[in-house]
Amino acid sequence: MAATVARTVLKPRQVGARLMATGTSSSQRTALYELHKNHGAKFGPFAGWDMPLVYADQGALDSHLHTRKHASIFDVSHMLQTRIVGKDRHRFLEHLVVADLKELPVGGATLSLFTNPSGGIEDDTIITQQRDSLYVVSNAGCADKDLAHLLKHAKIFQNEGADVEVLKIDDHSLIALQGPASQKVLEQLAAVDLSQMPFMTGQFIDIKGVPCHVARSGYTGEDGFELSIPTGEVVSITQALLENAQVKLAGLGARDSLRLEAGLCLYGSDIDSTTTPMEANLVWTVGKRRRAEGGFIGADVILEQIANKGGARRRVGLVIEGAPARAHAKVLSAEGEEIGEITSGVPAPSLGKNIAMAYVKRGFNKKDTALKVQVRNRVQNATVVKMPFVPAGYHKI
Repeated sequence: MAATVARTVLKPRQVGARLMATGTSSSQRTALYELHKNHGAKFGPFAGWDMPLVYADQGALDSHLHTRKHASIFDVSHMLQTRIVGKDRHRFLEHLVVADLKELPVGGATLSLFTNPSGGIEDDTIITQQRDSLYVVSNAGCADKDLAHLLKHAKIFQNEGADVEVLKIDDHSLIALQGPASQKVLEQLAAVDLSQMPFMTGQFIDIKGVPCHVARSGYTGEDGFELSIPTGEVVSITQALLENAQVKLAGLGARDSLRLEAGLCLYGSDIDSTTTPMEANLVWTVGKRRRAEGGFIGADVILEQIANKGGARRRVGLVIEGAPARAHAKVLSAEGEEIGEITSGVPAPSLGKNIAMAYVKRGFNKKDTALKVQVRNRVQNATVVKMPFVPAGYHKI
């Protein structure tokens, strides 16, 4: 059944020209733009898109806390959705990412990394094993780069006789329903029991009679779902979700503080093409079989670092006294030596503390290590803490 729905629901058309690229003069708008406008959204540019930052009924702080207590809808339609099809799809995608896709069960999903020959991270991505395809969701800021990368390597594989094709899904929008009330809210529209659907799985479910792909995942640290919905139905389904008193719209302002409390990286800030999985503390994304066999781009560098605990720096979480530390603030040892840099920092609404992610020299990354952070002309105390900063609310069974 899932295989049939996959062909029917996620119907990609041939890749065409796109405006989506940082720095273009024209911004794209999602299918929910008018709905956001009608709810008093304040918009800002993000990766070539006009995206809602906050809404008239609540600011970023209130929206953050509402998500932690109830449920919020985030429009993430700017993200890239693709399907990889063909009998050689696993061999193809395993050349580009570090995950063990052959052993991933149907319906299972995993966070993985596109890597480069230097061992750096080109993007992070969620990959779901469907019965007849691999469903891949990539970051909006890397959409053009990722799609070109996939198409380039697919062509190479095809020229060598492989059966593989990359299909861009552009007739579906993507929303994320996040928060502890998400399951009960979605069950009311889907008329199915979601209690047996664990975190990091996906399946095809009818929502208000509309076939959708539903993944139990998200970017907030809370229980929640990402819904790939036919674009012609996304407004009506979003409005139906909003009829529940526990659900509100949330924008990028709340999304950033939620993901940082959850210890989740933002590509381009906390990881980039110069960051290796070892340095980013993302070694867990490299499958056991992949560590033994290699075969992915940059494997020689990445596997050597894993074996020898190499890499000059490590990603850490910090709790900071005093004013919040923002990206590029210098991190100092207790003795005043410059040892790293902040990559993301916010006041954490759930904690009442200032938190940050940073990269520091290896050896300064142990929990409870006392450090200092230079915020403008002041030097403030900071402590290395384990991430996530806020306990995860993911649904396990």
